[in-house]
Amino acid sequence: MSALVAEVPRPRAVVVALHGGATTAAYFDAPNRPRLSLLRTGSALGFTVIALDRPGYGASAARPDRTATAEARVDLAYGAIDGLLASRPRGAGVFLVAHSLGCELAVRMAASGRGGELLGLEISGTGRHYQPPAAELLGSRFRGGPPPAPLAGTVRDLVWGGAHLYPEGIAGEAGILVSGAAYEGAVVRAWPRDFPSVAAGVRVPVRYTVAEHEGVWRAGRAGLADVAAMFTAAPRVETAEQAGGHNLSLGLSARAYHLRVLAFAEECALARERQSAGSAAGDATAEPAIPP
Repeated sequence: MSALVAEVPRPRAVVVALHGGATTAAYFDAPNRPRLSLLRTGSALGFTVIALDRPGYGASAARPDRTATAEARVDLAYGAIDGLLASRPRGAGVFLVAHSLGCELAVRMAASGRGGELLGLEISGTGRHYQPPAAELLGSRFRGGPPPAPLAGTVRDLVWGGAHLYPEGIAGEAGILVSGAAYEGAVVRAWPRDFPSVAAGVRVPVRYTVAEHEGVWRAGRAGLADVAAMFTAAPRVETAEQAGGHNLSLGLSARAYHLRVLAFAEECALARERQSAGSAAGDATAEPAIPP
């Protein structure tokens, strides 16, 4: 797998970012707009930041056999992280950030057998229920038929709606938009059904952000409550509404959003350190075993 990496010598933690559908890792580096880049903001604050090209994108696009199942994609992503960090320090650990279709992979990673290793999870651009226009349009697209006349439009209109929310020309920057991976049609159809059961297996802190002008998923208090209620095993669940549109990390409010995400990652790192210190103190005070 390929990735963009912004490395610091002694990281507070490692932030791994997973982009959405029909985009690349450049989604988190906002070409020609460094203030909006998660990689640059994170590294400036002491985090190593890795933006992976998700399975089916970048270097793995030519190997659809390796990305056909959710389990394979989880294994591939963890393998990429392990490979990239084999000789790099992790600080307090690895924190996942995901957007849109990338949230399916991130939540599955957090719910997997290795999920407990993670510091925490931030997701945005996903949800439990589609907004009615999105449900009609996406359903028509993946059934192969035209959208109903009153809802004529494109998926691009849904995810890039509100031109005033983005820097001029950002959607046309080279390297951001690409063709989606073949398996993602099935993910789009199944994720609203699968999300609750997968989320219930997550046992690390979770933060969910919904854009104020989200065009795909139910927004506002109802949308926040929908998602928070699914993470029944997480020790902590935070929700937030962020000014902007669906593509928060490319919007005018991207820096504000990233700072809030990194603040949550810092809190998760601190919690892990306290947990580790408590375990070490408990081990130190335990009475030695009496031999038989």
